[in-house]
Amino acid sequence: MSLAPRLPSLRALRHRNFKLFFGGQLISLIGTWMQSVAQSWLVYSLTGSTVLLGLVGFSSQLPVFLMAPIGGVVADAVDRHRVVIGTQACAMLLASILAALTLSGHIEIWHVFVLASLLGVVNAFDIPARQSFIVEMVGREDLVNAIALNSSMVNGARLVGPAVAGIVVSLVGEGWCFAANAVSYVAVITGLLMMDVPKRAISAHSDSPLRSIREGFTFVATTPPVRSLMLLLGLVSLMGMPYATLMPVFADRIFGAGAGGLGVLMGMSGAGALVGALALAAKRSLRGLGRWVAWSSAAFGVSLILFSLSRTFWLSALLLIPVGCSMMVQMAASNTLIQSMVPDRLRGRVMSIYSMMFMGMAPFGALMAGAIAHRFDAPATVAFGGGVCLLGAAGFGFQLPAFRTAAREIILALQPAGGDPPAASATAPIVVKEG
Repeated sequence: MSLAPRLPSLRALRHRNFKLFFGGQLISLIGTWMQSVAQSWLVYSLTGSTVLLGLVGFSSQLPVFLMAPIGGVVADAVDRHRVVIGTQACAMLLASILAALTLSGHIEIWHVFVLASLLGVVNAFDIPARQSFIVEMVGREDLVNAIALNSSMVNGARLVGPAVAGIVVSLVGEGWCFAANAVSYVAVITGLLMMDVPKRAISAHSDSPLRSIREGFTFVATTPPVRSLMLLLGLVSLMGMPYATLMPVFADRIFGAGAGGLGVLMGMSGAGALVGALALAAKRSLRGLGRWVAWSSAAFGVSLILFSLSRTFWLSALLLIPVGCSMMVQMAASNTLIQSMVPDRLRGRVMSIYSMMFMGMAPFGALMAGAIAHRFDAPATVAFGGGVCLLGAAGFGFQLPAFRTAAREIILALQPAGGDPPAASATAPIVVKEG
């Protein structure tokens, strides 16, 4: 008998489809992190420009903000399983083109910009479909554990991928990292093709795409618990997450630790995120997750402020552990709560808004942080972002008692049928009861 169902932290793996997804994604994500590191090194070696380095990152994330709503409509209108297979195949093709251009010596900076932008378009369709597909693999009862394990997988790959990329780049060059990433997609696509996915009932409707997009935004805007989680998520992504963009400045100018120091700092943050994801994976139910969101957001802000004040390398590295841990708990717990309150027919569109808040705000935050750091300095910028996150957490915590009642009603209403709440349509306001 498999041990997976007996271990609380691994119980989502009792589902065969999720087990196939988990194994394939773990291999693929290591390749993704390898490509990310190698691409940054390639851009810098081609241009020597930190500005262009930032613009490549911006070009890869901006399409998520602009096109995720369309991706959400697609995720709700067609088979999500097929959408994920298609997006992974497209990402594999783009990695193969990048590898071929680099290995043949024909790579130019505009090639990187175009391929990064196209990958952003692919992600705009992939993220809503993949996030929505998780509940189809495990059901609502194991959703908390599945999302936490998925986050653990991402951060485990985040520790391994960059380290492997550093070795490969130094030995044989960036092109082989891109080639390895292209090959890694074989694992996830194979796992997806091996799945036995029950056909999901898709409601036929004649609404225009614009009206369908608006329906998702209306649900978020008129459902106070979901709206509050989305706003806090967007605030943290905009103001807090850019600390990672400024990390090279800390490593080089403040600590004088160079590239090796940068690797240590980012590794500590990744290790903390892995710890946070594993802690969430041990949780059996949704009870108390709202408090987890509030406290983790506050801890993220405080940790960023303390990090900005430190001028000792190893103390700063240790402070990045709670930074990464609290960030991951806030993101994954918010994802879980939002998915638990969303009717399945709207899941793709709502998760597209989650994508906009989580990933889509990041490029704007990075540009804003760069401008503030140029005017003042990196520590002041990180401290300011941490303070804003702390204020956001306080506001969320103040509203939490009122929102908890509404959230409980929505979740209980969705559990029996797995559909829309019986007493409210998807677009009607949810009345918040005091108490």
